[in-house]
Amino acid sequence: MPHDAETPAQARLFLALVPDDPVRGELSAHTQAWRWNEGAQRYAPSDWHVTLHFIGPVPRTRLDELRASLAQPFTPFELRFGVPAAWPHGLAVLLPMATPPALQVLHDRLGAQLRRLGLRTDERPYRPHLTLARRADQAVAPAPPAWGWRVQGYALMESTGRPEARYRVLQRFDDRGQHDGPTA
Repeated sequence: MPHDAETPAQARLFLALVPDDPVRGELSAHTQAWRWNEGAQRYAPSDWHVTLHFIGPVPRTRLDELRASLAQPFTPFELRFGVPAAWPHGLAVLLPMATPPALQVLHDRLGAQLRRLGLRTDERPYRPHLTLARRADQAVAPAPPAWGWRVQGYALMESTGRPEARYRVLQRFDDRGQHDGPTA
């Protein structure tokens, strides 16, 4: 993939579940119910996601290989949210009520594929979460939400380094292990 002088030679990548519009609507209503402290940096709806694997910096010359290699079939599942939480370092997150077995299987398969490609994966146990804001040390969470997200795909994403649009989708993958054409 050619790049110009403004495009770095490496992309900072991760795999994630990306909510669709109805789920973003539920998330938006939930975030409106928080009491945010001054200085909290809320994520834009377009940046909401649940990370499957952080990959890190990868040469852009490997993007086509990753797009072709990371398609993994999986059983669709429902991710039920219900646990708002304040994590260390000022992170406001939303946690699922439980990790669906199909999500853990998808996480494990993708991790194995990343390792086959010579990429490192996090050794810690998987803790799925959706980050709502940073610098939210004093934020007060509302009553727990109770809604689900039917997950039928995931995405290869890039961190942009821009606060107005932190992330962009490079490739979408569906539950059959198929991917659409390159999105970026």
